[in-house]
Order: sequence, then structure tokens, then C-alpha cells
Amino acid sequence: MDNEQLTINNDCEILQKMQNPALFGVAGNCDDFYAAGNKASVKMPQYLKDNGLSVYEYQCGKGVKISEKTARELGQAAIECGIMLTVHAPYYISLSSESEETRTKSIKYITDTLEAARWMGAKRIVIHSGSCAKMTRAEALSLAQDTLTRAIAEAENLGLADIHICPETMGKINQLGTVEEVVELCKLDERLIPTIDFGHVNARTLGGLRNKEDFEYIFDVMENGLGRERAANFHSHYSRIEFTDGGEKKHHTFADTEYGPEFAPIAQIIAKRGLSPVIICESRGTQTRDAVEMQRIYEEELKKLNA
Repeated sequence: MDNEQLTINNDCEILQKMQNPALFGVAGNCDDFYAAGNKASVKMPQYLKDNGLSVYEYQCGKGVKISEKTARELGQAAIECGIMLTVHAPYYISLSSESEETRTKSIKYITDTLEAARWMGAKRIVIHSGSCAKMTRAEALSLAQDTLTRAIAEAENLGLADIHICPETMGKINQLGTVEEVVELCKLDERLIPTIDFGHVNARTLGGLRNKEDFEYIFDVMENGLGRERAANFHSHYSRIEFTDGGEKKHHTFADTEYGPEFAPIAQIIAKRGLSPVIICESRGTQTRDAVEMQRIYEEELKKLNA
């Protein structure tokens, strides 16, 4: 199957799924996947299908190292299993760096990730925005907006602009990436989709997601800033995250209930508002079983509404 046909097929699959309620999936490969004897990520679509999940976020956090051949094989496997693919771009992207060289390299990292996404038929990539360093948050945001604008232009030049870039909320206080800042970045172009990492938001606010109103605020900021459609189809990461005074420290599992945030309020709001996000579980090693539990909680909320 050629690249054009792969993309068309996956586009159709995604359009069909995006008309349905929330989709659940995982970031990377869980411990159980390897314990079952699997070794290659190309086996993940079947593994996720067998577990009743819908999305696989391929990890390029340490660099875009996947070959075109492997990416195409993964894309074909995803189509055969009805799995939506997304890609996480390198962690070291810094849209807000004071170094022009770093910002230019970051644009290349973004377009490299977009190219890998094209090979596998993925339609979303998640990116980090960088830190504030010694700048004001406004100065850092201004630099990030400029870099992202240039990245979008380069994506257009390369014929990759139909793949959504999804800026992510970040977990450390000195990083650029509050909910409001991510929404501001996404205002640059209607193709940009916010990635709301609820664990990150909770960590950077030092446990600020306590009651339903705290969660509702996040959804209100998205909808007020970007409109109903993009707010409804937002990208999301979830895990319980340990934090210190500086914010995020370590990801934990769904069973580690001493760490927040809780998932139930998120599920309730998504169901009540009729939203259709892509929700990626980033639990530490147990992401598949935890995503299955998250999906169960969400489906219970849908049943309550329809009762």
C-alpha cells in the first residue's frame, strides 16, 4: 500500500471515530505487552484491539528514530486493527528558547515528527513548548508563538500541514505550558489542537485539581478560547503524577491513589458535555490496563446519562 492510500484510509478511520465519544489509548508499550513476549511496536495495534482500546501514541520523545519502513508497517497494522495513531515529538523541543539556533532546531524536530507521522498515517503530533528560564512568561510565550508560526509555515512548504500539531500543558512550574498558554498557542492556527495533560496541570498547580469546578475551569478555558469544535476534540494525557514544590516529579500508576488527579471528574465532564477527545494513558508501566479502567469509568458515566 502506498503512502497516499495509507493516509486516505487512516483519514477515513479517524473521521469515523471522531464522530463517536471519547477514544482511549496508551503512550508507548506497557510492561504486560513485553511480558506476553511481544518485542516490536508494530504488534501494539493488535494488542490494543485485543484489550478494547482505540489509540496508540508512538513515542519519539528521545528523537525521531523510526525508519520509513517500520512506520509504514505500523500504519498498516493500525489500519487493519482499527487503531488511531498519534505521535509524541521529541521532549527537547523548545519553542521558547532565547537561542535562535535551538528554536530553529526545534522546528526541524517538529517537521521530522510530522514526516514520521505521515509515513504511518498518524494525524496528530504532541509537542512541548519549552521553559520560561529567566524570561517573563509573556516573553517566553511570544517567542513560542513566533517559533510555532514558523513551524506551521515549514510544514506547509513540506506538504505536512494537514497533520495536527498539539501543544501540551506542562508539569513543571518554570515550563511554558499552563492551560491558558496552550490555548493562546493554539489560537495561532485553527489546525492546532490543545493537549491537556491533567496530571501535568495538577502537578504544576501543586494539587490544584481537587473538585469538579477545578476541572470544569479547564474545559471552559478551552471552549471560550478556541470554540466548541476544537474544545470537543481536544487531545489529552492522563496519569497520576507525584510533584514537589517545583511541579512534576514522577508518573505513577492508576492504583497509586495517593497521587492525583482523580479521573472520575474528567470522565463525568466529558460525558456530560458530549465531548470526543483522544485520551492517552501515561501510567508508569501499566498504561494499557489503566486505560481500560479509565474507559470503563467513562462508559459508566455515559450509561448514567442515558439511564
